[in-house]
Amino acid sequence: MENSVLHLENADIYQRDNLVLSKVNLKIDTGDFYYLIGKTGSGKSSLMKTLYGDLRLQRGTGTIVGFDLKKLKEKDIPFLRRKIGIVFQDFKLLNDRNVFDNLEFVLKATGWKNKEERKAKINEVLEKVGMQKQYYKKTFELSGGEQQRVAIARALLNDPELILADEPTGNLDPKTSLEVMHLLNEIHKSGKTILMATHDYQLIVKFKHKTIKVEAGELFEVAQQAKV
Repeated sequence: MENSVLHLENADIYQRDNLVLSKVNLKIDTGDFYYLIGKTGSGKSSLMKTLYGDLRLQRGTGTIVGFDLKKLKEKDIPFLRRKIGIVFQDFKLLNDRNVFDNLEFVLKATGWKNKEERKAKINEVLEKVGMQKQYYKKTFELSGGEQQRVAIARALLNDPELILADEPTGNLDPKTSLEVMHLLNEIHKSGKTILMATHDYQLIVKFKHKTIKVEAGELFEVAQQAKV
C-alpha cells in the first residue's frame, strides 16, 4: 500500500442523488499514468470530482495522497488540493491578471510567505512548461494551448503527488493537443503520477499508457494494445 497514491475499493460515485458508478475498484501507484475514458455523461467527471473533494464519497472506501475520502471534511479540502495538481478543460485562469500573478495567487493561498521563494518557484514551473518568457502577459492574450500550459504550471506549483487532468485537451485543436500531451508525458517521465480523463482517442493511440474505461455504470481496465 505504501506506494499507492490512489486506492478505491467498492466505491459508489454519486452525482447529487444519482448513482453514476458502482463498486469502483482502482489502484494507482506512484509513477503511473492512467487514461480514464468513457462517453460524455458516463461518470468520468463525477469520479474526478470525488477524487478532489467536490463530491462526497458515500459508499465504499477511498484514499488519495494519504487522505481518507470517506472522512474528508470541508476544512481538509485545501490541504488535499495542495497534494494534488488539477488541470481542467477550461483552464480556470484568472483573466484579470497576468501569468505570474495567476501563479502567485495560488502560492499565497497555499501558504507561501516568502516573496523570493514564490518568484523562484513560479520561474521554475513556467520554465518546465515553456512559458517563462510570457510571464507578464494577461491570460486573455494567450492562445488556448498557452493557457493550458499555464494551467499545467499552476498544477505543479506545490509538487503534487498526483496530477488529475480532466479533459485537458478538450478545448484545443489537434496540433495543440499533441503539444500539451507531449508536455504531460515529459512531466510524467520526471516522476509525476497522472490520471487523465479524455475522449481524444488520437492521443490514446499515439501515447500508450494504461487505460481504464467507464461504461454502463462500471469502471474496468482496458487491455493495453501492443506498443508501437
